[in-house]
Amino acid sequence: MTLKALDVPGLLRSHGLTPRKGLGQNFLTDPVVLDKVVEAAGVTTEDAVLEIGPGLGSLTRHLARAARQVTAVEIDGNLIPLLQQVLAAEPNVRVIHADILELDPAEVMGGDPYLVVANIPYYITSAILRHLLDSSNRPQRLVLTVQREVAERICAAPGDLSLLALSVQVYGSPRPVLRIPAGAFYPPPNVDSTTLRIDLHPQPRIPSEQLDAFFRLAKAGFSQKRKTLRNALSGGLGWKPDQGAKLLQAAQIDPQRRAETLTIDEWARLTAEFLEENIKAV
Repeated sequence: MTLKALDVPGLLRSHGLTPRKGLGQNFLTDPVVLDKVVEAAGVTTEDAVLEIGPGLGSLTRHLARAARQVTAVEIDGNLIPLLQQVLAAEPNVRVIHADILELDPAEVMGGDPYLVVANIPYYITSAILRHLLDSSNRPQRLVLTVQREVAERICAAPGDLSLLALSVQVYGSPRPVLRIPAGAFYPPPNVDSTTLRIDLHPQPRIPSEQLDAFFRLAKAGFSQKRKTLRNALSGGLGWKPDQGAKLLQAAQIDPQRRAETLTIDEWARLTAEFLEENIKAV
């Protein structure tokens, strides 16, 4: 049975609050859509869920009915009393007032498996993803409602890859599962949103001990998108142009290609060759 929608405008008014644009506060309120998000996340009564930015608890209530436990991390201290009021009838919800970027997910969720379900603003999407995926206890699955164009960027294929897409696809397989119109939020954002499901691989597609080198190379490669990889790598790493060309040729990659065209397997070859060359230089 679908829960009744929260009166988000009324709750905010009752406490003299308005949505904070600086925190990207567009609250998802449509109960039918909220049910679909939980369904898309595949939440079961055995699951522990980490929710980032619960706001007033609209999604949290739906998660609480489906999951074993929900940990809701909210940065806005003004919303904590309202959030606790809304969730008073949900004994399996734990509310934490904190910035998720300053918390270690492994400490918050312990060593057990968990899912992440959240509606997150554009400006912090990349930082949150990297923070969660860098954790010593990565979630099994992330289900994130983001701006539609951000979801499209994350799901892009080689030829149109970005550093964000590459950073996610190294760890898991992203796919859009739900398109959400602006009218499902209060206040409505200027664009539609997409719920993105990212199922994580058992291990990253780049060996864990090589990830630092991979990200160093990827950041350099994407730092000057209009340049060839030969020049972008050399500029980003402070090399002479022929050094970048030599590394790419050793990895069997055309130095005239651009970063967005490389597959993850090619980035893996490039990373392995880079580390091998460093070892030889020692």
